[in-house]
Amino acid sequence: MYFSTDYDSPVGKMLIVSDGEAICGVWFYGQKYFPSFDNLIINDDLPIFKTVKLWFDDYFNRMNPKITFKMKPSGSEFRVKVWKILSEIPYGKTVTYGDIASRISPSMSPQAVGGAVGHNPIAILIPCHRVMGANGRITGYAGGIDKKRALLKIENSFNNQVV
Repeated sequence: MYFSTDYDSPVGKMLIVSDGEAICGVWFYGQKYFPSFDNLIINDDLPIFKTVKLWFDDYFNRMNPKITFKMKPSGSEFRVKVWKILSEIPYGKTVTYGDIASRISPSMSPQAVGGAVGHNPIAILIPCHRVMGANGRITGYAGGIDKKRALLKIENSFNNQVV
C-alpha cells in the first residue's frame, strides 16, 4: 500500500509517495518516467510527509537541510548502486556521469550511468540534478533542463568544480 501527497515547489508541483515509513518516490508532475499507480491513497497528514515537506521548504530556502528520514528507492542492483553514489554528492557540488562510471568500474559506460540517473525515483532527495555531462555541461534531467538549472542555481553550483 502506498500513500501520496503533493508539494508545490518553486520549480513545479511534485508527487511524493511513501509506504508509510519511508519515502519511495518524488517526481515532478509531467516529468519523463513519471510512474503510474493503480491505487495511491492520498494522505496529507502522514508524519513522514510532514517531515519531507519541511525538508523541501528548507531546501528551497537554501538552508541545505540534512535528510533524517528513511528513503526506499526501488530498482535494479545497478540502479540502486548509482543512486547511492548520487546521495553522496555534496550540496552545491557536481559530478559527471563519467566520474560515477569510474567509481563503479574502469570499464563502466557513462551512458549506462545516465540511464540509471534518469530513472532515479526520488528527485532532489537523491540529487540526480547534480550530475553533469562531460566537461561539466548541463545535460539531461527527467524533470526538464529548466528544473535542473533552477535546482543548481538554488544550490549555487553553476560553474562549481566537479568533485
